[in-house]
This record gives sequence, C-alpha cells and structure tokens, in this order.
Amino acid sequence: MSGHPRAGQVALPEDLVDVAHLVTAYYALVPDPAEVSQQVVFGTSGHRGSSLDTAFNEQHIVATTQAIVEYRREQGIAGPLFLGRDTHGLSEPAWTTALEVLAAADVTVMVDDADRYTPTPGVSHAILRHNRGRASDDAARADGIVVTPSHNPPRDGGFKYNASHGGPADSDATGWIARRANEILRDGDGRADAVARVPFARARAAATGYDYMGTYVADLPSVLDLDAVRSAGVRIGADPLGGAAVDYWGAVAEAHRLDLTVVNPEVDPTWRFMTLDRDGKIRMDCSSPWAMASLRERMSGTGEDGRAPFDVATGNDADSDRHGIVTPDGGLMNPNHFLAVAIEHLFAHRGWGPDVAVGKTLVSSSIIDRVVGGLGRRLLEVPVGFKWFVPGLLDGSVGFGGEESAGASFLRHDGTVWTTDKDGILLALLASEITAVSGASPSAAYADIEQRYGAPVYARVDAPADRDQKAKLAALSAADVTATELAGDPVTAVLTEAPGNGAPLGGLKVTTEDAWFAARPSGTEDVYKIYAESFRGQEHLEQVQQAAREVVASALGA
Repeated sequence: MSGHPRAGQVALPEDLVDVAHLVTAYYALVPDPAEVSQQVVFGTSGHRGSSLDTAFNEQHIVATTQAIVEYRREQGIAGPLFLGRDTHGLSEPAWTTALEVLAAADVTVMVDDADRYTPTPGVSHAILRHNRGRASDDAARADGIVVTPSHNPPRDGGFKYNASHGGPADSDATGWIARRANEILRDGDGRADAVARVPFARARAAATGYDYMGTYVADLPSVLDLDAVRSAGVRIGADPLGGAAVDYWGAVAEAHRLDLTVVNPEVDPTWRFMTLDRDGKIRMDCSSPWAMASLRERMSGTGEDGRAPFDVATGNDADSDRHGIVTPDGGLMNPNHFLAVAIEHLFAHRGWGPDVAVGKTLVSSSIIDRVVGGLGRRLLEVPVGFKWFVPGLLDGSVGFGGEESAGASFLRHDGTVWTTDKDGILLALLASEITAVSGASPSAAYADIEQRYGAPVYARVDAPADRDQKAKLAALSAADVTATELAGDPVTAVLTEAPGNGAPLGGLKVTTEDAWFAARPSGTEDVYKIYAESFRGQEHLEQVQQAAREVVASALGA
C-alpha cells in the first residue's frame, strides 16, 4: 500500500479538525439505535467513534455510564471509581457527562486533584493501589473509566472501562455493558433522558481529589532502576505527543533527578504540531515512523560535541499506554524489536522466580519466542488484547506482557503487580535503564539478539472481506485448513485457539519452522488483517503473504 504524499510532514490547516464543530456535534446529534454504526460497541480498548459520525455523542456516554453503574451493582462493587481522561477534544465533554451520571448514582468518583489529564497507566495503578489486600468479592473494591480513544485521530472519542483488577474489562463485562447501554438508547429512541444526572458543578464538587501523578511518579523506583539511570547520566528526551503524560515527564525528571527534557510540552486538541501518519491522517501513534518524524529528525542531529541531543528519546500516544523508542544509532525501533530487548534485559536483571513466564500476543514477532527459549522461560501466547495478560500480571506468574502494537507492562522488582494495563511511560523509562545498565542503546542490544537468533522481516497488510466472510473467518476451526505447506515449507501448526490459554483467536494462525501468518477480521472495515513474518528475508515474506491469502480463501470456500 502506497503512502500519502505528505506522510511525515507537519499538518497543514486543512488537516485540522474543527474542535468547536466536534464538540457541538457531541451535544447536538442524537444516535439512531437501529443503525449499527451508531450503537455502543466495545472493542479491545473500549467504545470509540466520532461525534461527527453520530458514533460518540452525549447520549452514548450517558447510556454507557449508566450501564457501568448497573454493572457495578451486579458485581457488588461499591468502592470508588477512578475517572481519567486524555487530551482529545471529545474527552473532556465525555468526562463531564460521565461525572454527572456517576454523581447522580452516588458513586464515589476519584478525579485528579489538580484537574490534570490522566494517563491510562495512572488509572490502573490507582485501582490496584486501592484494592491491594482486598478480596476479589470485597464490596469496597474500586474500578475505573478512562476517557480516551488512545492514538486515534483528533476527531475521535473513546470510553474504556477498567475492572477491579485494574486492567481492561473482559468480553463478558464489556458485552454486558454494551448491551445494556444500547437497551437504554433504544428505550429512549436514541436519547437516555430516563438516566438520572446532576448538574456538573454539583457533580464536580461531590468528586474526591486524588493525586494520580504524585502517587504514580513516587512509586516508580519499585519497578525501575532509576538510580542506575541517574548515575549513568543518561540524557533522555521525552515527547508526550500532546497527550496525557505531558505533566508526568517533568515530574519524573524532578522527583528522580534525571537528565530529562520534555521535548514538546504543548497540548492542542487539533494536534497541529504533529506530522501526518502514513495515510495522511493525524494520529498519535508513537510506533509509526511517519507520526514520529519530528522526534526522529531531532535525534538525527548533532550538537557541538558531535553527539545526538539525547542518548534515548521516547514518545507516547494520547493516553500514554504505548511507547516509541528512538536511539541515535538506530532511529525509531520496531515495537517487536524493543519488546525482545526489554524481555531479555528484565529477565537478566530482576530476581523473579524461575516459573515466572513471558506473555506475548499471537501476532507479535517470533523473535520473542527465540529470546524466551534462550532464557529458559515459559512463553504464554494469547489472543490479541492486553486483557489476556491481566490474570498473570495480577498474581505474579507473568513477569512481562507485551503486544506488537507497542503496549506492555511488567512486574515490580519484588515480583508483584505494577499495572494491569499497558504502560507507555514505564516502557519508555525502561529504555533508559537498559542504556544505563548495559552501556549500549536498546537498538544495539537488538542487533546482538539478531546475531544470535536471526533477523525476521515482519509486516501487516489488509485483504478484502465482506461481513459474512469475516464472521466465517472468526469462527474457523483448525480442521477447516487443509494446507500442508506454506510458501514451500511444511506447516508445523494450525491454530484457532491460543496455545497459552486456549482462548479463541477470532481468526487463524499458521506456522512453519521459519515463518508464520495470522489472519483476523477487522471490526470496523470490510477487510481482514494479515500479519506475517519470515526469518528468510523480504522475498520470502511476500510469498508467505500470498500463501496466506490462498489459505484463507480456501478455508472460507471462496
């Protein structure tokens, strides 16, 4: 797929969303509950959409918040709810709406005590801190909501429920919440007027202030070796990309006396300072070389001493659950590559027990499998979605859980849980720890891994599929696949369930000794996604991708 001609270039006025129009649409447009595209739908990271498409509007948030109130009652949760938001233009209106509904339901709501933006990991950390030592059925346990569409474009809004385990709610919970929210909308013909609300001023006055930032920042030494970072004098450049971590990075530098510069402290709901992503959209994707072009360019320059301005530079998406790592010698690291480096470093420098496993999603690189094998550790391979790592992180049986989309978290030094949601701030700081402890950049560490385990080539492409084909793909069994070869090599496994936990993949994965592909239906477009990897170069990868299309077509009877 060819890219947009201005990909990697700073946005122009015509690329920017009209924030006033966006917010007006949030309040003015009423969803049609019979229209599928205007219903509440929870994906792997909550309900997302744009008010301009009548997919994320006030009525959606009223109904969804009320559904969460009722779900909490069903689950016997009577403790506080931690409520955070990112910097998207629709986040504050939705945060306001949610607060009005929660206050009317007499829910104790914990909001930032200084009205700051709150990263996703800050909410997860707060929930776990409150629930530490409480039984799973303790009525006083807490849960949370993060108002964020993550790295999505500025026109979008998002609404995510984090359960009392601190991580993304599972499918049973989100399915219940979505069904109830849509019932509320249908009963009101698109309006949720029957839901009780209180005026915002009263709701805000009733909320309880919580120091998300101070608590999170002060606790970082329990999970990172920041003494090593400070002693080594690692020069860090942190770009929050206009997101919720904007105040956190300065607080980290001050609290832990690090040589850390906040590269761009600007917050603007149009994100006019961003460079366009590959498709020409503004997207705060810190794993995208196009979206990260400004930081990459800055790292390619040299100062009077002939060095790059920083030893390591990092980026986060809007809610700071993802990380991007830029090094002077390697540019923006591929997310899979950094996950492999992080795993090898952590399991060499933490005192976690021998039974502590490594978690990865089925579409993450097999270089991770080889690193884990070299460490003598157990690999837990799960379906797409960070929620699958929650039980292992919570009980300490999984030391690290990571996704190919640049999201991960790991245990504290003592082997207890840190967060059960992705933590981009944590992983970005880990890059500095790796630099300090090893004396080399994370990209140099990955080059060493490739020398030992091989150099994979990885890509994701889309293929057309209608709704019926996508449904059939999601329901495939291994018996539906008759292929015995893939790109000339014998098939070693056909998976429709994750080997780590037996959960359905919602698609298909086929492996050989040196390659694999996975096919998953898109939840929003008439396509399915093909993830593929080869340890035998680009030409072989393309053969694997073509073979994948043929295998899927045969399995679907196309």
